[in-house]
Amino acid sequence: VQLQAFGRGLVQAGGFLRISCAASGRIFDRDVMGWFRQAPGKEREFVARIRWIGDWIYYADSVKGRFTISADNAKNTVYLDMNSLKSEDTTLYYCAVASFNTIRPNAYGNWGQGTLVTVSS
Repeated sequence: VQLQAFGRGLVQAGGFLRISCAASGRIFDRDVMGWFRQAPGKEREFVARIRWIGDWIYYADSVKGRFTISADNAKNTVYLDMNSLKSEDTTLYYCAVASFNTIRPNAYGNWGQGTLVTVSS
C-alpha cells in the first residue's frame, strides 16, 4: 500500500486545519494507521493512531483534546483534524501503517511523503 499525506497549510495560532492521508492499495481491518510529526534535527514523534475499522484511537499527550483522528474506509483515507493549533505544532506531518497496536515509529511502514503544517503566532 502507498500512503500520501496532503493538506499542507499556514494557519494562525488557535486555528484549525485538516490533513489527510490517502491510501492506494488494500488496507486490512486489523491495520493501524498512525500520524507522526518530525521537526528538523529531532526524532519522529507519535501524534495519533487509529485502527482501520475505527477503534483503538490513541493520542499523544501533547495533542490530546485538540486533535481528532478518523478513518473513512469508503474513501481509503485517514484524517487528522487539528484544532487550537499552537506554534509548536509547526512541522512536517507523516502517515504510516502498522500491523499491530503501537505508537513506536519503527513499527510503522509505508511512510507517505510528509505534509507541512505551519502555525503562525
